[in-house]
Amino acid sequence: MGGNNIPRNAKSVGVVGASGFTGAELLRVIDRHPALHAKVLQAASQAGERVADLYPSMAAAHSGATFSEFDIDQLDGLDVVFLGLPHEASMEIVPALSDRVGHIVDLSAAFRLTDASQYPVYYGFDHDQPAALAAAVYGLPEFHRDELVNATLIATPGCYVTAAIIAVRPLVDKGLIGTDTVIVDAASGVTGAGRKEDLAYAFTTVDENFTAYGLLRHRHTPEMEQEIGTQVLFTPHLLPMNRGILATCYSTPANDAARSQQAVIETLQATYADEQFVEVINGIPSTKATLGSNLVLVTGRYDERTDTIITISALDNLAKGASGGAVQALNVALGIDETLGLDRIGVAP
Repeated sequence: MGGNNIPRNAKSVGVVGASGFTGAELLRVIDRHPALHAKVLQAASQAGERVADLYPSMAAAHSGATFSEFDIDQLDGLDVVFLGLPHEASMEIVPALSDRVGHIVDLSAAFRLTDASQYPVYYGFDHDQPAALAAAVYGLPEFHRDELVNATLIATPGCYVTAAIIAVRPLVDKGLIGTDTVIVDAASGVTGAGRKEDLAYAFTTVDENFTAYGLLRHRHTPEMEQEIGTQVLFTPHLLPMNRGILATCYSTPANDAARSQQAVIETLQATYADEQFVEVINGIPSTKATLGSNLVLVTGRYDERTDTIITISALDNLAKGASGGAVQALNVALGIDETLGLDRIGVAP
């Protein structure tokens, strides 16, 4: 779409919700992916608008292309469809779409939780698609790679959740911490809220401001608990920047073997030794170091004075935290090189 350099034998791709921030990031990743070609771009709120008018950065790749209304028939026969829609909309569309396309990659939370009873509590709606929910594979290759092979419905993890899982789950799997409460204190750039007109995300509200939100019952909490395997107290914060997440996580050692800096770092290193997009560092992770890339930086410390393990991770919420992670999981499902289309180097300075 928009250019003549369509990769040979590329998989045809549809993006529903293509005008949102995650949709735009998907288009950026797909453009440099040697095995994918964006064929259908649907965005009901921007239907009829030129892609390059909304996102001038897309002018070269999608010159002349326009967003179209949602039409399931236009998606029929595509190899891959990415859904960047509200949770309930994805829940309704996926069953109707599953027999028409090869792979569905959903970026909403509609199929992330294995316990359907959590949806009315945390998302405000009843989940009425048990078969699709059971068939969905959680799209975090670092911990679900085997299940993702040949997966036809992928549930892309939440951005905050990805940061927390990377930082904490190795400690749980290794038995360094118990299942008592883990504290996840994380901050995100404003794109984490999606592309919306809301005073809470206006420049005058966000600029030179730093605030917590979603106290005690944020909707990512059950997803963290499901994937980390512990009780979680999660507090998100809004940072006055475009993109990025920094998660600082606090946990209590389960035994004396966990009470050392070396034990924490070596556990992280052993877990991610063969991972292409997770780097364990001795320094402090920063969001700018991951900007525009699929990279996660993670480190850990043990504080003897308070008997606390601290693990910190940084990532780009639109890349590894959403669209980049979605493509990484799709690569695994397709049986191709997991790194295709994805950067491991952040845009810095």
